Amino acid sequence: MLGADDAVTAALVTRGWPSRPLVDQPLGIDLLNTRWVAGGVAYDLLDHDDLTEAWLADRELESARPVPRQQLREARDAVAAVIADPADCAAVNALLGHGRVRLTVDERGRVEHDDVADPRWRAAWACLHDYVRLRAATPDRLRKCANPDCVLHFQDTSRTGRRLWCSMTGCGNRFKARRHHSRSRANS
Repeated sequence: MLGADDAVTAALVTRGWPSRPLVDQPLGIDLLNTRWVAGGVAYDLLDHDDLTEAWLADRELESARPVPRQQLREARDAVAAVIADPADCAAVNALLGHGRVRLTVDERGRVEHDDVADPRWRAAWACLHDYVRLRAATPDRLRKCANPDCVLHFQDTSRTGRRLWCSMTGCGNRFKARRHHSRSRANS
């Protein structure tokens, strides 16, 4: 279940790492948030087989052997590039070539099946497919945190659609406090 970070949390505790922020994001954005910064230290789940496997298990994504860390990294980098520049679609499009959606019909109506031949690409392709779905539904609401020191991304679900920060209590307050401190020093 997305948002349940049980296996990842247990693996992070074992390593002595801090918990992951923003685990409530859709799959296509959650992939981006497999790396984060806490206390000035960078963390990346995709640098370790056990953490990658835990993330895949929590997201109910099939793992492969070897653990598809490189494929997930490529997908993560491609999605981050498109969020930074919506016209930069080449990498996402190339990676989407690893699979396709096969449509069928049953008694409930339309059914989509992910058809990915190479098992090492299944999880990464599922993340890319979800990102494409999100981009079609809410293209102007997929963002990187406005704090230049933050690497997190989010889907803005606010009523106004003007959310800037991954967390107002974290990045928003820190950024505003730094700006206030800079103005105060400039006026002194």
